[in-house]
Amino acid sequence: MSFGPQPSLPSFALFGGFLAAAGLPIYIFAPTFYAENYGVGLTAIAAALFWLRLLDAVQDPLFGWVSERLGRERSFWIGFAVFILLGSMLLLFAIPPQTAPLLWFSLSLTGLFSSFSFLTINFYSQGMTAALSLPGGHMQVAAWRETGALIGICLAAVVPSLLVLWSNAPMLTFALGFVLIGLLSLWVMRRQWVGSTQRTPSNFKLIWQDRPARSLLILAFVNALPVAVSSSLFLFFVTHRLQATAWAGALLLLFFLSAAASAPVWAALARRSGTRRVLLFSMCLAIIIFAVAGFLSTGDVLVFALVCIISGASIGADLTLMPAAFAQRLGVIAPNGAQGFGLWSLMNKLTLALAAVALFPVLELAGFDATAPEQTGQALFTLTLLYAVCPLFLKLVAILLLIKTPLQDDEI
Repeated sequence: MSFGPQPSLPSFALFGGFLAAAGLPIYIFAPTFYAENYGVGLTAIAAALFWLRLLDAVQDPLFGWVSERLGRERSFWIGFAVFILLGSMLLLFAIPPQTAPLLWFSLSLTGLFSSFSFLTINFYSQGMTAALSLPGGHMQVAAWRETGALIGICLAAVVPSLLVLWSNAPMLTFALGFVLIGLLSLWVMRRQWVGSTQRTPSNFKLIWQDRPARSLLILAFVNALPVAVSSSLFLFFVTHRLQATAWAGALLLLFFLSAAASAPVWAALARRSGTRRVLLFSMCLAIIIFAVAGFLSTGDVLVFALVCIISGASIGADLTLMPAAFAQRLGVIAPNGAQGFGLWSLMNKLTLALAAVALFPVLELAGFDATAPEQTGQALFTLTLLYAVCPLFLKLVAILLLIKTPLQDDEI
């Protein structure tokens, strides 16, 4: 498979930022937005998110299979998927529900998640091809791609909070701005979508039967669970545990800026010291900082800012090094990469579904009410337990898995 012209890493960074803005921030803002503005219950939202992620269980591998067979038509279908993503964002935040709010929420997110999945799989697969033409290989592509993605997350995380200061409809304004960025990203990336003239698809069985690839997929699932838990509960923790609603946007920005700033540093360290050592160090940092978060209470904003900085840096390592390690292995067993990243995307997004279906009902059973100005002691205790203690133990499991997982650069 040839890439054609020299890969444009800034184009990869911009498109990565656009895609990332439609990912994790939407998972943070959408449930809160529909719970507070349309009165949709947290348990109902959790059920909807869980069933949508079950749909992804079929879609992601299917999109990987389709993507390996697009060939020269890839650019057209990328453009089509971008327009579906932009339209879904407008339906979710810019247009009031024209049916039952829960149904509108579900339909909008179906379009958003489906197009996001298709674009992400193709984007990471194209990154594997770009890495063949670059001296730094997968780590260089990952550093640019994930830095751009984290900057996109930073902007998407903080802009809605800033828009509240001067707009009566901040999420409407956010959605319109997202559309403009999406169109710009599509245009900048237009020459990078180069399909193969020889279609030599891989297959899921080959990837899953390969022990290193399978181990990395399982590790990706377990390691993403703490992120899914903390990001699903972040706004609730800041608003109700810390009583620091006004600081939510700044804290989110601090978290993602730390992740973005750390991404190229982690990539450089991995090239020098090996992926395993760097990941183990970052995971240990995450465990320490989750332990600190478990002792926070009302008014501990400054300490939580430190938590955001260190945990953001830790996640920067996960987001940069884990996909690069998987791409390195796919380069050996399945060079096309699309089906492999279909499975990778599935593993990462199932964590968000599991977090939603497990966390929100537990919170409601503990008496937590997202619309109430004050929570009971039991509700706050449960919120802290889920936000800080649960991810700590999940990270411990991830460390044990990482120790046993074969990595490609172990052989270099």
